[in-house]
Amino acid sequence: MASGVALPWNGLSRMATTIRLKQLLASFAVLPATLFLTGCIETPVEVAVSEPDPDLVFVRGYRSPSDECQLVGESAFTVDFLDDAADLVACPTGSSAMRTLLAETESRIVTQTYSFSFFSLPYR
Repeated sequence: MASGVALPWNGLSRMATTIRLKQLLASFAVLPATLFLTGCIETPVEVAVSEPDPDLVFVRGYRSPSDECQLVGESAFTVDFLDDAADLVACPTGSSAMRTLLAETESRIVTQTYSFSFFSLPYR
């Protein structure tokens, strides 16, 4: 095994290494392009709703008679959100009444329409 003698498996080994390096380089070339294209895609905003408001049955103000946040009764739209252990409350989206309700109850939005955000508030 002198240094000038080429063994038959050395050529195959070098070729396999070259192929692996080419595959690795191709993978690294695709990665930045993929990341660039992924960064260009805008994700839809969850709270954006373009449909008109459905028919809603407002029962009364939730915290007081003059509260902008209203207790909501059963309708075709609300039937899937009503719960016998919670109140369904609708507030005008983005209103100060909605912000105070969120701060007081730490609840999350159940659904939204064009004008209203709905909250399911468990009885205490």
